[in-house]
Amino acid sequence: MPTPYKYQILPIEKVFRDPVHNYIHVQHQVILDLINSAEVQRLRRIKQLGTASFTFHGAEHSRFAHSLGVYEITRRICDIFQRNYSSERLGDEGWDDNERLVALCAALLHDVGHGPYSHTFEHIFKTDHEAVTVEIITSPETEVFQILNRVSADFPNKVASVIMKTYPNPQVVQMISSQIDADRMDYLLRDAYFTGTEYGTFDLTRILRVIRPYKNGLAFAMNGMHAVEDYIVSRYQMYVQVYFHPVSRGMEVILDHLLNRAKELYEDQSEDYQLHSQLLVPFFKGNYSLQDYLKLDDGVLNTYFTQWTSLPDPILTDLANRFLIRKPLKSATFSGNRDSVTIRHLKALIEKVGYNPKYYTAINSSYDLPYDFYRPEKNSHRTQIEIMQKDGTLIELSKVSHLVAALAGQTQIDERFYFPKEMIDPKRQQHYDLFDETYREFAAYIHNGALVEGKI
Repeated sequence: MPTPYKYQILPIEKVFRDPVHNYIHVQHQVILDLINSAEVQRLRRIKQLGTASFTFHGAEHSRFAHSLGVYEITRRICDIFQRNYSSERLGDEGWDDNERLVALCAALLHDVGHGPYSHTFEHIFKTDHEAVTVEIITSPETEVFQILNRVSADFPNKVASVIMKTYPNPQVVQMISSQIDADRMDYLLRDAYFTGTEYGTFDLTRILRVIRPYKNGLAFAMNGMHAVEDYIVSRYQMYVQVYFHPVSRGMEVILDHLLNRAKELYEDQSEDYQLHSQLLVPFFKGNYSLQDYLKLDDGVLNTYFTQWTSLPDPILTDLANRFLIRKPLKSATFSGNRDSVTIRHLKALIEKVGYNPKYYTAINSSYDLPYDFYRPEKNSHRTQIEIMQKDGTLIELSKVSHLVAALAGQTQIDERFYFPKEMIDPKRQQHYDLFDETYREFAAYIHNGALVEGKI
């Protein structure tokens, strides 16, 4: 009898060369088939870090590479658990290797629902990449579903439930989604490598050595606490230095305003958009299918942006040009009221020289970004990193680490007012003589990169 699909092992394992993990090892036929599916291959055309490549020019890596990395870390964890902490030896506290395939598939597919320039796109068009991921996994029209369905009829729903965090085995869920999971460990190392920010690295080998399964999830041995601390510090540095970088956020603001302007113009120019931006029309209408979604990637949007540079609307064409040739909005930090007298006055000055404040200003906070830091005080088990003591009892990380307690107790917020760089750069200003007084007044409100309040 032929070997059932779920048990089919490749006669010779497939390996993918990877700059972070050296080799990514594929042993199951189902994993190789998923990698080759249309929906996973689409992730090659979506950048992992979106607009961050405008700041860190090496950050051109894709969500496909990240997905393979998350799979590889999960595979290594499964190997370690089966060798050292199997349920045959430890009972309910151990690892049941029958869970391996669902964990590996969920790891590989966890980001399959991401769209182009994911988080900005989601914000404007009200999409949800996790919901799309679940739909891709469970929809009979996708290659991913067809592959998973060959394992068993209920297997697609099992994999989807890991993404939704409803899968009954918390060990599997926390491998993919917790405060120190395969997803975060790969993207921190991968993003650090491609951005050239070495402070984002940590000792993955040691962390995998000290990770432990227990009945209700995953923990880390007390003698490995310093490796976990190192991970937390690296994560902190990456949030502050990379994910919250003001220039990347300035490009996100341009992208946000560009798509919003296009969406606004669609209301009056729907027939034109059918000609030059057909694949975006379902999203402008708010009525799109899964197949509509899967047709989009970064290249499609960039092609449309290039087309928009020659359309008659001056705001749309200018924003498209600014995005394509990297002209981010400038920013200044501030604290206090987002609608203060000072900010309203600065918007009025910007409008006076010819910029529409709706499309050339923004208030952007690091709190608004789709990243979280370690905050154990939140009422959610997902935010806990458990340290396993010698007697098997668990204690939350910040209770035994003064370093982590100090970091976790900080409120990290970087609130910025974004505006056209031309307002403070005479070389870029048109009609400088005409608006000389206005430019000077505006510049007087910016000192050492921060807004000066109370001048009015």
